[in-house]
Amino acid sequence: MEIIEILGFIGALLIGLVLGLIGGGGSILTVPILVYALTLNPVLATAYSLFVVGATSLVGAIKNMMKGMVDFKTAIIFAIPAFIAVYLTRAYLIPAIPDELFTVSGIVITKNLTIMLFFAVIMLLASISMIRNNRKESDEDSVITYNYPLIIVEGLVVGTITGIVGAGGGFLIIPALVLLAKLPMKKAVATSLFIIAIKSLIGFLGDVKNLEIDWSFLLPFTSLSIIGIFLGIWLNKFIDGKKLKKAFGWFVLVMGIYIIYKELVM
Repeated sequence: MEIIEILGFIGALLIGLVLGLIGGGGSILTVPILVYALTLNPVLATAYSLFVVGATSLVGAIKNMMKGMVDFKTAIIFAIPAFIAVYLTRAYLIPAIPDELFTVSGIVITKNLTIMLFFAVIMLLASISMIRNNRKESDEDSVITYNYPLIIVEGLVVGTITGIVGAGGGFLIIPALVLLAKLPMKKAVATSLFIIAIKSLIGFLGDVKNLEIDWSFLLPFTSLSIIGIFLGIWLNKFIDGKKLKKAFGWFVLVMGIYIIYKELVM
């Protein structure tokens, strides 16, 4: 096994570690690790990312459920349109996109290039969300209300984005739950993890019929990520998650810029 592959598997541990430490963001690393360290095709990498993110988030979601932190009614209202969108995106939209889209000044714009550039844009948006981190804490005793039309639209948008880039979309889900469902922040984070877990795994089901899955690689990689989330949850007792989140946001920003540079220049 080459050094870059070893670093890739260490990256799997890092994905879970970040999820455990700051409650999100780790999934944004999965596709770059799979594509650049382990040289997977971007379409396959986004599929594998859905499984890794789903399985790892599910572990965190189960811990939150045991603490009574998951608001299941809100999760169901938000998740149904997201589930539908992510499944349809993986099962039908991604396979329908041609390998070569169009040509600009002699440069062929491919499906893989488009996916990676779109992913980089999502990374930049996620990094800004983590760096600013200016969400207000809601009152734990506040009444939970629902803006159904906007929640459904947000669910469809997040599901589609998740299907395209293979990331959980927590930076989109959490603000939606706080603003549109008036959930307290802690419940929003816990409920988001539950939505991400189920949504990602359902999206992965859309890939099973279209892609050949290498389970001998995917299961050990996912196991390392799950170990990482337990380690992150333990370390979270000693580390200030808010400061770490902002630092990680800057790292994601640099990674997003690097991906754009690598795909367009190198």
